[in-house]
Amino acid sequence: MGNTYEMYALRYATMTGRGPQQNYLYPDVHNEGTDLDYFVWLIRGESGDILVDTGFNDVAAKERARTLTINPADALAKFGVKPESIRDVVVTHLHYDHAGNLDRFPNARFHLQDREMMYATGRCMCHGVLRHPFSCEDVTLMVRHVFNDRVVFHDGDDEIAPGIPLHHVGGHSDGLQVVRVETKRGPVVLASDAAHYYGNIHRRNPFPILYNLGDMCEGWREVEQLAGHPDRVIPGHDPMVRELYPRVNGSEDIVALHEKPLRSFVG
Repeated sequence: MGNTYEMYALRYATMTGRGPQQNYLYPDVHNEGTDLDYFVWLIRGESGDILVDTGFNDVAAKERARTLTINPADALAKFGVKPESIRDVVVTHLHYDHAGNLDRFPNARFHLQDREMMYATGRCMCHGVLRHPFSCEDVTLMVRHVFNDRVVFHDGDDEIAPGIPLHHVGGHSDGLQVVRVETKRGPVVLASDAAHYYGNIHRRNPFPILYNLGDMCEGWREVEQLAGHPDRVIPGHDPMVRELYPRVNGSEDIVALHEKPLRSFVG
């Protein structure tokens, strides 16, 4: 396999009945309402498995009225992967739906941007509108992991394994990072919440939850340059991902992102 990897999107939760004003900062007649899917991503290579984000648990699902179908740590069993076998977890940012379940991976190192920890524990959290997407319990647990030498901090762009660089883009959250993965079909970029939906990036219309609008707009351009083709950009929450990519073992909740899409998003 060399320095190319397999990568999978695992849907673990969903939210239905969303209107366009919840998905786009500037909704218009071309912006449709759609469900919101919640994913974690598994990267598989010769050196082992890498998990990108850790999702949320049933407590958070009830608090935020989301439909949890399976805890992400338990979803890994479909690949024969036990949570305790995961050695590296990339946390794209510390929002509740990306950084929960940190207690479920007892042997993992968590890769996080310096700026995200500073943002999630600094003065911006004094403002409810910025604090809302975070869970105090998740952030506190990540701080505990720092004190237990289990957090690897990154200052901007870095590489966690050959062919898997991290890139800081900010925007949605101050320390948001995306993951570029070398696959047999070329570099694929897990955009996470740099673009919740394909429509956010292709229509240049942001998701309404953001920290810095300018950084978000610049982040779209960087993500596109890193991927090299629109079909190699994977948004963080779009149900269309499950329509475009082949299912794994017939499951509607797991798709293979290293395979070519069943159809091109761009026509």
